[in-house]
Amino acid sequence: MVTQISRRRRVAALLALATALTVAAPVVEARPGGGGSMGSRGSRTYTAPSATPTAPGGGMTMQRSQTAPSPGMGSPGMQAPAQGRRFGGGFFAGLLGAGLIGALLGGGFFGGLASMIGLLFQVGLVVFVVMLALRFFRRRNEPAGAGAPYARSSLDGQQGPAGPMGGPGAGMFGGQRPPQTRPVQIGPNDYQAFERLLGDIQEAYSREDRVTLGNLSTPEMVSYFDEELRNNASRGVVNRISDVKLLQGDLAEAWAEDRTEYATVAMRYALKDVMVERASGRIVQTDASEATELWTFQRQPGRGWVLSAIQQTR
Repeated sequence: MVTQISRRRRVAALLALATALTVAAPVVEARPGGGGSMGSRGSRTYTAPSATPTAPGGGMTMQRSQTAPSPGMGSPGMQAPAQGRRFGGGFFAGLLGAGLIGALLGGGFFGGLASMIGLLFQVGLVVFVVMLALRFFRRRNEPAGAGAPYARSSLDGQQGPAGPMGGPGAGMFGGQRPPQTRPVQIGPNDYQAFERLLGDIQEAYSREDRVTLGNLSTPEMVSYFDEELRNNASRGVVNRISDVKLLQGDLAEAWAEDRTEYATVAMRYALKDVMVERASGRIVQTDASEATELWTFQRQPGRGWVLSAIQQTR
């Protein structure tokens, strides 16, 4: 009898922890980039983009990048993403909750903690499995259906080197010489190109058209997109995006380093974003109908703009 009660307490404690972790788990959206911040922005890769009317809180620092940080550039971990804070809080709340459950079951608070100590390896296994699941499902995509309508945005007609909060803004780089930067003039044709790329990239991602994605994005961004598409395929789903429409947009920063020009643009856009089962076409997940992100584009002399980074807003 005592053994059965002890086992029940252990099961209850594990269920409490698993529930806490599930509640605290972040909701991963679809769309290219999976709701994360990834890519490269030259010397500003680990500097959060400036605030704009479209993104008044500015942008998050980069979470994934192939650009190695240098002294003064900032650190990839200098701003912990909110998801990590929520996960950590949920984990310790689960431990406390398990102790309280032990008290409710008659073992007393310290009895519940003693039981939890005996279950640490089991709990660690649960946490490990949950973390693997979160990493596995951290993907998203969707295309903009062919001919999807695109509204003319507030980007049109803006002139100047960097919009409301722009400018080169290169600071001191911790004793190293900062990269040579210069202002970049962004005009109506550039804004139209950014808006067109927003829709074309979503559409190509939805079609899983890697060739088109390679023409519209940097090799680094294509590698992230390909990873997401392969994960979707392994799960037997495909991300369908349609009706992408830019609602509002403005320039955060525009600058040049050596022969490469960069422009970071805040864009709020509407879309239809669903995850569909490949075999049956059944909708298994519906994601946000509106998103606000900061997209960074880059171009070389004589070539058009391509996507080099996507960052989430704060």
